[in-house]
Formats: sequence, C-alpha cells, structure tokens
Amino acid sequence: MFNKVQETVKFLKEKGLTNPEFGIVLGTGLGSLVNYISVEKSFDYGDIPNFPVSTVKGHSGKLIYGELGGKKIVAMQGRFHYYEGWTMQEATFPIRVMKILGIDNLIVSNASGGVNPKFSVGDVMLITDHINFMPEHPLRGKNDDRFGPRFVDMHEPYNLKYIAKFEALAKAKNLPIQKGVYLALQGPTFETPAEYKMVKTLGADAVGMSTVPEVIVAKHMNMVCLGISVITDLGIEGKPETVSHEEVQKAAKTAEKKISDLVTAFIASF
Repeated sequence: MFNKVQETVKFLKEKGLTNPEFGIVLGTGLGSLVNYISVEKSFDYGDIPNFPVSTVKGHSGKLIYGELGGKKIVAMQGRFHYYEGWTMQEATFPIRVMKILGIDNLIVSNASGGVNPKFSVGDVMLITDHINFMPEHPLRGKNDDRFGPRFVDMHEPYNLKYIAKFEALAKAKNLPIQKGVYLALQGPTFETPAEYKMVKTLGADAVGMSTVPEVIVAKHMNMVCLGISVITDLGIEGKPETVSHEEVQKAAKTAEKKISDLVTAFIASF
C-alpha cells in the first residue's frame, strides 16, 4: 500500500500538483463545487496509477487540482464505496494519497437520510460525530507505522473548531445549519423503516453509506476533518417514504449552492 501511494503521489507531483492545503471529497449531487474552483489540472480516475474507478451514477470520477478561496486544493469529484466491491483499503486509497501530497485538512461531504424529526429534506448537517456500522474496517490488518499508529484516537473525529467556524460563517450568511451524528451502513439498499428506527435509537441523526472509512483513514494519518451531510430523504418513524437514487441526487442539488458558498468561505478564512 505504501509503495502504491508513493507511486501515485510521484505521478501527480510530476503532473504539477504541488503544495495543496485542503482535500475535498464531493459526494452524491455535490460535484458542482468544482464550478467554484479555479481548475489547473483535472484527471480521470482511470488515468491515475493505482486509483479505483467510480461506478456510481452522479459520481463523475475526476481528481481536480486548483484554487478555491485563495488556497490550493485537491478535490475528488466522485468517491469510492465499499458496496461497489472495493476493499476498504481501496476505497480510502485517495485519502492516503492526499496526505502524502501534503494535505492536512480534509472536507468530506455526503448525501444522507435524516432520522431527526427536526430535519427537513435539503437541510445541511455538520457532522459532529459518527457511528461505524460498516462490516469491514479500513485499518484491519497489519499496521504500517509510516501512515500512522496501530490504535487511533477517535475522541474528536470532526474538528470542533472547524465546526464552530463553519457554523459562524453560515450564521453570518443567514443560512440555517443543522448539527448531528452520522451513522454509516454498508448499503447499497436504502434503509427499511425498522433500520431507520434502529439508527435513531442508537443515537444518530442521519444515516448513509460512506464518509466514515475516509475519516478513519484521515485520522490515522493525523488529518483534521470537517464533515457535511445533505439531508436528501427522511426516515421519520410513522412517516415511511419511498426513495430512489434519482430523488437523492435531486434533493442534494437544491443544497449545492449553499454548501459551495460556505465551503469556499470556510477555506478562505484560513
């Protein structure tokens, strides 16, 4: 793994990716943030050594390098999911590449189902903590100390100062923001009413199929994380609703501009 990461980093540096400060993972329906980026380089995942290739509709599969908010950034326009058949190590490989490129700050975004009765479709939720219900762990197996320690401190997976800063920026723009706990399940099926009830009972506010493995790997390498969920459907007890991937994408699109404006302002504040 370490040698593969080094090979990928060498390729990207030779292509002109130098001194990025922020990494961004753009989830379902949130890829339009790229329109805010002053793009210098763009690579199809299939052209990058050792990179998986996204198979999910709505995840275009490009690595973007450029400037956002006056800072050099690397953005994943489309992520990799465990349910696609990748191992956890493969799905989180790009996060390791970002760190070795020199990135210490990671912003992750996703679409999620809300179980908090105070939430509405289209809400933006800052992730304050997560619950890992994935059937596999990205750090399982022999630890490579060159990446990070065997046992990783997860008492603050999402940086509290970053959450407060993002919240303040949203307040200044008069944009309402929710906060809550995100629970990750394997997918790719959407949750049953009983599963939504379980998620709420366990103490989560939203549920999805990504993000947690990426944040675990980021914390393994001592990166600082900010997590953002768009509430694209609701699993409120007693109010069962049908949901499709197309509906999730449509709901996420309604929040795109709000998130893009806030992420740009957040990065510019450093």
